[in-house]
Amino acid sequence: MDLRSIVLMLSSALLALSSFFYGWKIVKKRNYLLGLEMWIVGISATNAIGFFATGNAVSYEVAHFFDAFSRGFGMPIIAVAGMMVITHGYKPSIRQDVAAFVASFALTFVLVGADFIAGVLPYYYLAMWIWLSIYLAYFIVRLLNVGAMLEALGVAVALVTSLAIAGIYDFYKIPGEETNVVLNFYTLALCTWAYFMPAIYYGYCALERVRSGSVASKSATPYCN
Repeated sequence: MDLRSIVLMLSSALLALSSFFYGWKIVKKRNYLLGLEMWIVGISATNAIGFFATGNAVSYEVAHFFDAFSRGFGMPIIAVAGMMVITHGYKPSIRQDVAAFVASFALTFVLVGADFIAGVLPYYYLAMWIWLSIYLAYFIVRLLNVGAMLEALGVAVALVTSLAIAGIYDFYKIPGEETNVVLNFYTLALCTWAYFMPAIYYGYCALERVRSGSVASKSATPYCN
C-alpha cells in the first residue's frame, strides 16, 4: 500500500470518528434528523476506508451512495431541518423523521441510478450546498447575536471550506490529483467534512444554552456535554 492510500485511509477514519462521535452527542439530545445524518456521513467514510485499503467495489458503491445522499438531501435538507430545532423551535415527530429519511433514500436511488439526471447532477449538488451555505450564514448571524463569537467563527470556517469543496467537486481537477499525497481532492474533502461536524455541534450547543437559559448569552463557552 502506498503513502497516498494510507493518507486517504487516515482522512476517511478521521471523518468517520468525527461523524459518529458528534452524531452520537446530537442523538443523545433527541435530535434524530441531525444526529442520524452525521452517522450516515460516518457510514460513507467507513466504507471509503475499505475502498482505499482494498479497492473493494462494494465498499466504493456504498460510500458513493451515502455520499450522494448527504450531498443531495442529507445535509442541505435533513441536517438543516435538524438545526432548525434550535434556530426555529421546529419539533418534528418520529413519523416525520422517518418519512424524511425514507423519501431521501428513495430519491437518492434516482440520483445515482437514473441516466436522464446525470448531466445536471453536478449542478444540483452545488445548488443544494449553496442552499445549505445560506442557512449556515443565518446560523452564524444567530450565534453572533448571542455573543458566541468563537462558535460563529468555527461555523464560518466550515461554511467557506465546505462550499469550496462543493464548488470544485465536479468542476475542477487539482493539478497532480492522481499522485499528490496530501494536496488531492479526497484528502481535502474528507478533512473538511471531519471539521464540519464539531463546528456545527458546538454552534448548536451555543444556541441551545442560550435557549435553555442555562448561561448568559454573552459568556457562552465552546464546550457542551
